[in-house]
Amino acid sequence: MNKGSFVGRIAKAPVFRDGGRTPVCFFTLIRNEYAGKDEVTGDAREERKVAIPFTIFGSRAKTISEHAYVGDQLVVEYRLVNNDREVQGETEYGFSFIVDDFEFGAPGETKRQKLSQQQRG
Repeated sequence: MNKGSFVGRIAKAPVFRDGGRTPVCFFTLIRNEYAGKDEVTGDAREERKVAIPFTIFGSRAKTISEHAYVGDQLVVEYRLVNNDREVQGETEYGFSFIVDDFEFGAPGETKRQKLSQQQRG
């Protein structure tokens, strides 16, 4: 099994669905990574953005949908699973990043504003 961890910020509002047997939440984390040095000048290249779409199930899905805002940092432990399907008689190969565990990291601007308003009110 392929497992990993990723630290990033919520790129857009999480999408929560509770219509089936198990609640599910879809969210994308994004971060900047070092892109190396330019071979000619030796200068550092601009950072590249890495965005990964994640899926989480159960009560944790509800927690993320209710408490994670755009810009919030999350630390996720995930596993990579195949998501192959047949389309018009041909196999399309895909994969999904399934979150097994997570921790909230630094709050983004939206959450900081909400917390500030709560402290005043």
